[in-house]
Amino acid sequence: MSQPRFPVMLFAAGFGTRMGDLTRSRPKPLIKVAGRPLVDHALDLARAVEPPRIVANTHYLAPMLARHLEPQGVILSDEQPDILDTGGGLRQAGPMLASDTVFTMNTDAIWSGPNPLALLAEHWNPDRMDALLICVPVSQTVGYLGQGDFSCDDEGRLHRGAGLVYGGAQIVRPDGLAEIPERSFSLNLLWNRIGAQGRLFGLTYPGRWCDVGHPGGITLAEELLAHV
Repeated sequence: MSQPRFPVMLFAAGFGTRMGDLTRSRPKPLIKVAGRPLVDHALDLARAVEPPRIVANTHYLAPMLARHLEPQGVILSDEQPDILDTGGGLRQAGPMLASDTVFTMNTDAIWSGPNPLALLAEHWNPDRMDALLICVPVSQTVGYLGQGDFSCDDEGRLHRGAGLVYGGAQIVRPDGLAEIPERSFSLNLLWNRIGAQGRLFGLTYPGRWCDVGHPGGITLAEELLAHV
């Protein structure tokens, strides 16, 4: 049985303030890791699952991202004048994605192991799920200092807790976004609604993962890639 093919939403609008001087003149997705912009690492993973289309949201230094992404066939959802966060950004991009089920992916992580999007597609069960999130055990993260975002029960349902870090990749049904009154909001609001219905699931990632959210993360990510 072939895996489902969903459009991919790449989150690329943020200010990248934790990067300090590195993002004063360029958006974080264009910061290079191992000689390539972060967003290109994400695009490799996205293209590998053969999506019908790839959409990226932009806001901070949007023209720079447009010059990089449009020649690669990426559709842009420019958030002006206000940045919309992940939930608001996904809702605005809905007409461009044109699907009742989508992948979303952050553009500031480096993965060492199987393609997280392919794993999600393999385990997606629309009869049980409205969202399936890739979660990384804290012990398999690189440079992460927190306790995690979620815990997982025996059936794979997610609950707020410790032990698992959201890796920034998911399959989600975005229709519930229409019920959220805020214009700019996090996807956490949608997850809370889905979780209350028992339809928020997690998939444990078998490899390693590095969040490139601060300058030190660049070196850690390059070391991780060097050992692939």
